[in-house]
Amino acid sequence: MKIILLSGGSGKRLWPLSNDQRSKQFIKVLKNDKGKLESMVQRVWRQLKRSGLQDVTYIATGESQKSILKSQLGIDDKKIITEPFRRDTFPAIVLSSLFLKDREKASVDENIFVLPVDPYVEEDFFTKVFDLDQMLREKKSKLGLIGINPTYPSEKYGYIVPNKSKKNIVKTFIEKPNEKKAELLLSNGACWNAGVFGFKLGNLVEYLESQGMPTSYEQSAENYDQLPKNSFDYEYVEKQHDICFVTYEGFWKDLGTWNTLIEEMDTKSIGISNSIDSVNTNIINETNLPIVTLGVSDLIVVAGPEGFLVSSIPSSPRVKEIDPSYFESIRFKEEDWGTTKILKKDEFSIIVEYVIKNGHKVSFDLNENQKVYKLHGEGDIEYVSNEVILYGENNFSIICITEEGV
Repeated sequence: MKIILLSGGSGKRLWPLSNDQRSKQFIKVLKNDKGKLESMVQRVWRQLKRSGLQDVTYIATGESQKSILKSQLGIDDKKIITEPFRRDTFPAIVLSSLFLKDREKASVDENIFVLPVDPYVEEDFFTKVFDLDQMLREKKSKLGLIGINPTYPSEKYGYIVPNKSKKNIVKTFIEKPNEKKAELLLSNGACWNAGVFGFKLGNLVEYLESQGMPTSYEQSAENYDQLPKNSFDYEYVEKQHDICFVTYEGFWKDLGTWNTLIEEMDTKSIGISNSIDSVNTNIINETNLPIVTLGVSDLIVVAGPEGFLVSSIPSSPRVKEIDPSYFESIRFKEEDWGTTKILKKDEFSIIVEYVIKNGHKVSFDLNENQKVYKLHGEGDIEYVSNEVILYGENNFSIICITEEGV
């Protein structure tokens, strides 16, 4: 078998810590079994290793997230399948599956499993992938899913309606119904789709061929803009009639908003902070300035390079409603060589902090109207024409101030 993790996201739901490059799966606010902060993608990668699945797992992502994936997971380019540009889950899964066929020489008889990069689950969730693999082979179904017992009629998930006369066979699949329809589906024993898709590689290739779509990786990459800009659920799953499923009974949660995320954090405070006479107040502070709360209740306070958020816990999912311009600038980036943070930016100058890992280097170009006029920190600096090269030695910080019009 082969596994594809889908890593995308626009970085809005966990603003101001998330941005277009560091979307929600990369935010380090959860603790691992050693008490160290880790991100959702690091948690999943660790669980895959313990389940014996890491070696067969690849990650599909855009160019902007390649470097942060390499930084957080310690992987190289061989594990990453890069989309030409962001489109939707159907094109991403098609491109990745064809990559496995043509570049990794996966057999058309091999089962492919697609998982979200950030499910918040216990480790036994991944054993269901083995169960689904076996079921697909035994039943020879076109598609396999993992069902989750629902807790309320949500409009956010797909619904698996079981065939009551045939065990583990799907009667119908409905993606993101309205609340009224969801209530009806629940009364008929439907379960949520966990976002996992399993299929024989050859079945997807046959479908692509029947629709006149490319069946090779090169053709798919070259004609990526011609693939349907649609989710895999709508474009493929809803059109299938031979689907099997297994049910996961353990803990499963979508940590897509601040209110759901803080429920799984084992601390009320990260970073420099002090909460005095405050009840159920959560502070996450990535700045070097202290945050203090006095006599408040049920708040989320988040501070980072992109901005500051103060919200009641129930209102925190409304982050997407704020001024769209706040999401456009990226002031913090995590790369495989280190991080950059814009400390100050105005019409004439920009102050950028570079933190470079031991043994790494980074370079950037200066245009004819720019120059580095102040530099402090440890490490070496080299100028080659208009290129500045910074060499890391001991995770040091360098601040470069460039000024236009000098």
